[in-house]
Amino acid sequence: MSYFQKIYHSELNHRARAVYMYLKDHADREGKCWPGIRTMAQELGLSRSTVKRALDDLCKAGLLTREPRWRENGSLTSNLYRLR
Repeated sequence: MSYFQKIYHSELNHRARAVYMYLKDHADREGKCWPGIRTMAQELGLSRSTVKRALDDLCKAGLLTREPRWRENGSLTSNLYRLR
């Protein structure tokens, strides 16, 4: 089953589906990408909180893992997303 068919037949809401497709479109061959939440929200026409909820839903569904990335000074820079 293709990635999108898996999403189409899932119980996910339409916002989580849109965020998944956005990430898939921006992912490399290994399924990794690291767009900012603000960027995703602007490009999808959603609020930042809606994008955050959609990312949580995708993680809970097992379709996405999120790994924090850190600067040398120890502050958080962004998340690395891996599609499954």
